[in-house]
Amino acid sequence: MSKALHLAAAFAARAALTDRAAADLAVVVEEWVANVVEHGGDQQARIWARLLREGPRLTLSFSDGGAPFDPRTVAFDGPNKLRGGGAGLAMIASLTRLVSYARSGGRNRMTLEMALS
Repeated sequence: MSKALHLAAAFAARAALTDRAAADLAVVVEEWVANVVEHGGDQQARIWARLLREGPRLTLSFSDGGAPFDPRTVAFDGPNKLRGGGAGLAMIASLTRLVSYARSGGRNRMTLEMALS
């Protein structure tokens, strides 16, 4: 997890993101990686991330070898008070727009877009 956050912070610095945009990016990266690790099933599967700044937006592409997971099919019913957590996908959805999801070659492949303000 710390490696993903370090890479996100390094990207934010290179891309000259505002403090707010860098913090939002860190939330998205941390929550997505945490969900893959916790729920993906294969703790050894590599998670790939590609971050790209295109003018007033960021494109975030993720690929992981965990269990099939299509974020378009998940309903958020609020945090899970029994085990803690459960709000990560809602936070990601509040900060980004899902551009695409596909399952290909045994991997989840997702692209998100984040507006920079």
